[in-house]
Amino acid sequence: MTAIPCKPAILVALALSASAAGAQAQSTVADGRKLAFDRGKGNCLTCHVIKGGDLPGTIGPELKDLKTKYPDRNDLTAIIYDETKRNPQTMMPPFGRNRILTEQEISAIVDFLQTL
Repeated sequence: MTAIPCKPAILVALALSASAAGAQAQSTVADGRKLAFDRGKGNCLTCHVIKGGDLPGTIGPELKDLKTKYPDRNDLTAIIYDETKRNPQTMMPPFGRNRILTEQEISAIVDFLQTL
């Protein structure tokens, strides 16, 4: 098996692309954390204990190990978007359906929650 020669410019471009993707992912996680802790927007701390959050509530479950509990991020996204579809008796607001959060904001919060 012979190695395919790579030009240095291609390697640099690949490295920069990977670096930019990593920085974008970190930025999205930071944005999601900010939204989750924002009392006027995501307001997750009103009901949930989240590592690093101040004055959490105890109405909902502690938010930890969510990537293990919800390996398919679409499941977690659906819960935040409108948990009433899965559980009509939930106290969780339908953040997406009621346009409290945009789809982009929900995605950022999911990115953050998957790091817990």
